[in-house]
Amino acid sequence: MGCVFSLPEDRRYAAERAPTTRETSFIEKMKKTGKNIIVFYGSQTGTGEEFANRLSKDAQRYGMKGMAADPEEYEMGELSRLSEIPNSLAIFCMATYGEGDPTDNAQDFYDWLQENDDEDLSGLNYTVFALGNKTYEHYNAMGKYVDKRLEELGAKRIFDLGLGDDDGNLEEDFVSWREQFWPAVCEHFGVEALGDESSIRQYVVKEHTDINMNKVYTGEIGRLQSFEVQKPPFDAKNPFLAPVTVNRRLNKAGDRHLMHLELDITGSKIRYESGDHVAVFPTNDSALVNKLGQLLGVDLDVVISLNNLDEESNKKHPFPCPTTYRTALTHYLDITQSPRTNVLYELAQYASDPKDQENMRKMASSSPEGKALYQSWVLDSCRSIIHILEDMPSLKPPIDHLCELLPRLQARYYSIASSSKVHPNSIHICAVVVEYETKTGRTNKGVATNWLKNKLVTDNGHKSTVPMYIRKSQFRLPFKATNPVIMIGPGTGIAPFMGFIQERGWLKQQGKEVGETVMYFGCRHKNEDYLYQEELEEAEKTGVLTQLNVAFSRDQEHKVYVQHHLKKNKENIWKLVNSENAHIYICGDARNMAKDVQAAFYEITEELGGMTRTQATDYVKKLMTKGRYSQDVWS
Repeated sequence: MGCVFSLPEDRRYAAERAPTTRETSFIEKMKKTGKNIIVFYGSQTGTGEEFANRLSKDAQRYGMKGMAADPEEYEMGELSRLSEIPNSLAIFCMATYGEGDPTDNAQDFYDWLQENDDEDLSGLNYTVFALGNKTYEHYNAMGKYVDKRLEELGAKRIFDLGLGDDDGNLEEDFVSWREQFWPAVCEHFGVEALGDESSIRQYVVKEHTDINMNKVYTGEIGRLQSFEVQKPPFDAKNPFLAPVTVNRRLNKAGDRHLMHLELDITGSKIRYESGDHVAVFPTNDSALVNKLGQLLGVDLDVVISLNNLDEESNKKHPFPCPTTYRTALTHYLDITQSPRTNVLYELAQYASDPKDQENMRKMASSSPEGKALYQSWVLDSCRSIIHILEDMPSLKPPIDHLCELLPRLQARYYSIASSSKVHPNSIHICAVVVEYETKTGRTNKGVATNWLKNKLVTDNGHKSTVPMYIRKSQFRLPFKATNPVIMIGPGTGIAPFMGFIQERGWLKQQGKEVGETVMYFGCRHKNEDYLYQEELEEAEKTGVLTQLNVAFSRDQEHKVYVQHHLKKNKENIWKLVNSENAHIYICGDARNMAKDVQAAFYEITEELGGMTRTQATDYVKKLMTKGRYSQDVWS
């Protein structure tokens, strides 16, 4: 999701709270463990971390020793000392999040790079691989910045910046970059590029036969039994179990399921602002977990730990251990996304049919036919690991190796659809259930939205709860209530604006003077998916909304979208923006809607501001830098 920022001060103290035993010097750690390559990752959803782990494993294949590292855990001011280690190299796998921002865990590193102009990094050898998405305005901004900034501070780039595009094929971008990167590294250090192709295990499994079940993780994210005994403050490592008090379908008809949920945060000390995001930790469908157990022929209720073979690593286990395979596959591992090529490569050895083995290795190679096969057979067909095991009956990997390779199941972010001024103890979510048919005739279901849909208010007399925390954003109403606001949010993009409308209504009730409040909403059919119709019409009636414009895209011959309404009302829009200091907010789909809306603003500015297209573009970009054009978009 876009426009998601964090408050750095939350983390400034995290370092001090951490146990003092943890080594914050990566130089000392590298010396102690004989490592010469360090791979730092800036990761929000786990992919950057995954790529960093793959690169540190690669180092071993080339006879070097690598370690993956979270910049938040180490003293990054030590980069200048990396030259103390012979043949050393720092690799940065940096994702961009929100509107060109660093990921939460790289925020401090980003601040450090910006603040330290006199840093001398002349002994540092580095390369950067950036993870981004072309549908966003600030494509790969973080990776590009780190690459440029390290060079400015005197570091030596030993291989070109790699740009990964998640809108295209991020995996292929990474594999192609890596394919050229390693030979260049070997040449640079004068070592032979003899890449060892064997599979390298990172963890070893230990079965616990007689363990006290109070010591076994059952789905907690951080502290053992944190779901039994809840203690604030609540955050990503310590989510709050919020009871679901409302779960209703929003749309009146049609084959989609749009829903409104309310989570009760009474007594949690959790505070939020309109525009923030709520993060929820979903679980996988138990039928899929059982299916995986059947396909692999294993007892899922065995209690195990996966222990890192590198005893010096900060990461002792790939997920909370000890636990059962069932818990790991339900709570901790992503079993529904299409597996990345390294997973296929490492599992190939367990296929008894040589043809299957060959195809799996081919898909993980960088040959054009291998890439094409991976694209069509895995990505375009939306095959999960379960589908691959079903369609390759000869493939029977040991479950512990599979659990080592699968990525972590990630929290999902939703724009909060309420105002804390009106609902201090309740957080509202508006979402559409994801379900689609794949090319192989299977039905794939979105993990989080289907899990939320089934969170009934009372389930067999028990309250349903959702593990959650708040992620601060900069998607904020203007500081001055008299500033007009223009909100553009078709579909579930309406979510944060329900909070904004509630808040503007509350301000009016407080006797404050409130500027114009203009809403542009869009959906398919007036009688089907006009979300929050009653609330919006009521807000218009009471004057909280000074204008309500709704585009019903499919209620007439030609499609009508929010951008058409913007252009139709161009004089009013231009007056609000140019003369009255209006703030513009856009929420929803990044791929088409946000781009089309931005183009509409360029056109209006060009025509009514009497500007050239270049001047109009600059005008809108200036609104962005001033914080008057904010986006909360996702693709």
